[in-house]
Amino acid sequence: MKKSLLPVALAALFALPAHASEAETLDTLRQTTLNLIDALVDTGVLTREKADALVKAAEAKTAKAVARAKKDTTVRVQYVPESVKAEIRDQLKQEVLAQARSEGWATPNAIPEWTERIKIEGDLRVRYQNDRFPAGNTPIGGFAPGAIGNPAATNDDFPLGTRFPSGVDLDGNGFPNGNASDDVNRLRLRARLGVLAKINDSVSAGLRFTTGNVTDRVSTNQTLGSGFNKYSFLVDRAYIKIDPVEWASFTGGRVPNPWFATDLVWDEDLNFDGIAVNLRNVTPTATLRPFATAGWFPLRADNPPNADKQWLAGAQIGTEFDWNSSIKLRFGLAKYHYSRIEARTDNNYDALNGPLQGYGRYEHSSALRAKGNTLVQTNSAIDNTEAPIYGLASKFEPWVLTATADLAHFDPVHVLLSAEYVKNTGFDRGDIQRRTGLALTDGKDTAYHLRAAVGMPAVRLANDWQVFASYKYIGSDAVLDGFTDSDFGAGGTNLKGFVLGGSYGIYRDTAVGLRWYSAKNIQTMTYDPTAITAQRYEVDTLMMDMNVRF
Repeated sequence: MKKSLLPVALAALFALPAHASEAETLDTLRQTTLNLIDALVDTGVLTREKADALVKAAEAKTAKAVARAKKDTTVRVQYVPESVKAEIRDQLKQEVLAQARSEGWATPNAIPEWTERIKIEGDLRVRYQNDRFPAGNTPIGGFAPGAIGNPAATNDDFPLGTRFPSGVDLDGNGFPNGNASDDVNRLRLRARLGVLAKINDSVSAGLRFTTGNVTDRVSTNQTLGSGFNKYSFLVDRAYIKIDPVEWASFTGGRVPNPWFATDLVWDEDLNFDGIAVNLRNVTPTATLRPFATAGWFPLRADNPPNADKQWLAGAQIGTEFDWNSSIKLRFGLAKYHYSRIEARTDNNYDALNGPLQGYGRYEHSSALRAKGNTLVQTNSAIDNTEAPIYGLASKFEPWVLTATADLAHFDPVHVLLSAEYVKNTGFDRGDIQRRTGLALTDGKDTAYHLRAAVGMPAVRLANDWQVFASYKYIGSDAVLDGFTDSDFGAGGTNLKGFVLGGSYGIYRDTAVGLRWYSAKNIQTMTYDPTAITAQRYEVDTLMMDMNVRF
């Protein structure tokens, strides 16, 4: 068996006699060897104990060699050529690494190499939530008065248009499923666990699981109180990301929100099915760093003749701008296009035989509804027997302008400002009447959000803090109500009001938070002016959170 070179080389280097300039050469070689050992210790290949043992063994052999040399009066001069020195160094390095692997010299409990490419992250949140509905709200029965208490009600008994779908979704006894008057207290849990994997220098992947349910895409909360039953853990993200060059990335699957935006358009818990492309300036010294994002996301799979496919396409351009070391600005302009989601009167109905195949394909799925968007009945004009089938009255082609500012004049305390404005250019009352027969006289196509925060940019350490205030105005048909912030006004559009809140770090990655939302409707919640007027909907929400992350 080949004898390990490291102990032999150490002994030889310590034992070599030195004369004149050769002493300096050998001393350099000895020092190089010792430095190599120290480097192996620092990188975890050798433990300090193993290294010290090797040096002591070499010194012991050296002592014996010196003792023998003293008895020998012959003077010998050793010469080590530079090529030999280099060869010794290379051989030492390779043999030490090989011996460390074979004998397990690595630091005890060291993890395998592949785990260095895996990152696990997660968070837990326990929340107390109180939703308060003022006494002056319109009773839930006031949103579809002609159908209340009538399990056999047909579309003729319901309003032609509505902005409060839970007020017209009736149970088996003919009563609404929604709530506009009874306060609600809940204890809620959010648990998220994610895995990020670096496959190689150009490819990575992400997988995240979360609490929640399969019908609410904008909430990861699990309301506690199910008789101690277990809860579902759902796939929230699952994607592959490719970075062929430093300035471009391609992501596909169930991907994180790729857009620069506030929660006015996209709820913070919303993830996207589809593909996204991002281009960016990666020059760290550049004061102006433009970026661009584009994406295509299916909303409903093609299922002819019962349902047509629906999708979202979007593009955004923007830039980051460092005004100076204390002022950092960011701007973005986005255009989104929703395809085939608007309603039209469904004529696939026969007066004698009733609904034909595909009848109801213009319905806006109840799974996508929150409240606020103008919904209109799509039932055929000769259909007076079926339940109402509501679809989106407006098309959605929103332009979104977003801006943020990070002012660090009092670092580590920052002033964080953000603003967002939305204009839905797809909202057209004439087009709505041509497609659906609804002569809409109200409805709003704009929204805006202003927010100011003071404190640390992120509450991560003990004693970190942040307080904020914001104001929102969300017109009925400015954005899709199913994707906007699900906490403000209990979710949806046709709302205006404010949010106050703050958070404080009590330990590292452990924080408490408090938020207060106050919202009320902008326009009527049910569109049937001949029968219903002056509807009122208000809600105040208190949230108290305990958050931990890892």
